[in-house]
Amino acid sequence: MRTPGTPSTLRAAAVALAATTVLGAVSCSSDTDGGEGIVVTTNILGDVTREIVGDQAEVTVLMKPNADPHSFGVSAREAALVENAGLVVHNGLGLEEGVLRNVAAAEEAGVPVLEVGAEVDPLPYAPGGDSAAENEDGGEPDPHFWTDPLRVVRAADVIAEQVIAEVDGVDADTVRANAEAYTGQVEELHAWMTEEFATIPEQDRKLVTNHHVFGYLAERYGFEVIGAVIPSGTTLASPSSSDLKSLADAVRDAGVEAVFADSSQPDRLASAMAEEAGVRIEVIPLFSESLSAEGEGAQTYLRMMRTNTESIVTGLRDE
Repeated sequence: MRTPGTPSTLRAAAVALAATTVLGAVSCSSDTDGGEGIVVTTNILGDVTREIVGDQAEVTVLMKPNADPHSFGVSAREAALVENAGLVVHNGLGLEEGVLRNVAAAEEAGVPVLEVGAEVDPLPYAPGGDSAAENEDGGEPDPHFWTDPLRVVRAADVIAEQVIAEVDGVDADTVRANAEAYTGQVEELHAWMTEEFATIPEQDRKLVTNHHVFGYLAERYGFEVIGAVIPSGTTLASPSSSDLKSLADAVRDAGVEAVFADSSQPDRLASAMAEEAGVRIEVIPLFSESLSAEGEGAQTYLRMMRTNTESIVTGLRDE
């Protein structure tokens, strides 16, 4: 038969149990709040960061698949994750317009913040050739650096060193080894893209997109940017009727037969421009600013770039 404990014994057991419960709750709260983890704003940088970090730290990605980086926002819980992170990694250069205030608040609170775009030799926006759909961003830096794989190699190295410097408990050798393995894959991607784009006749390497997003790719692989349906670096801008007519005239003069529209955005404007041009123009979707869900063709950065390369080559190469 069990002997009941004394009142003092029961009180001691109750105190011990309460202490254990509180400690467990604190531990769970810390994990949930991500105080020792890494928070990444965009899903493209999230994929790169996860490849580099591996199992060394928790990585939380805010932007959902197929979202628009210019307009996505965060919940109150996600905002708290940003402000309590061990490290915040963001694209920067004005890209994540809907979460910049959250990133700024975290930085003001003392959270280490890495603006990756500023570390990879950013380019100014391309003016769009002779098109009257001229760049309206002046000399502002273009945030879409990931369309150049060699800049992603540089970004991976920068992220790795920042993770090592700022995130407690990670093994530096493991993080650097992960980064080296991943950048090797990105360099292989660059070599393959170079070969694929070389199959497009030089005179046909002309890009028209729904907004200015492929300036880095154009510079790296020898394309001419004719213009963009939205003459801006953000999807939140809107073209005027004169913008559409001017771009349509430029497209007709250049003999372009394909316009590339972001897969996360309707192609209505690109189609309207094609109609304005009065010539047959195919509107081809690309995964230009967001990864896709699993199985949709762009679930990782490496897969996204291969899918886009295949689409560009198919759209521009004479068969």
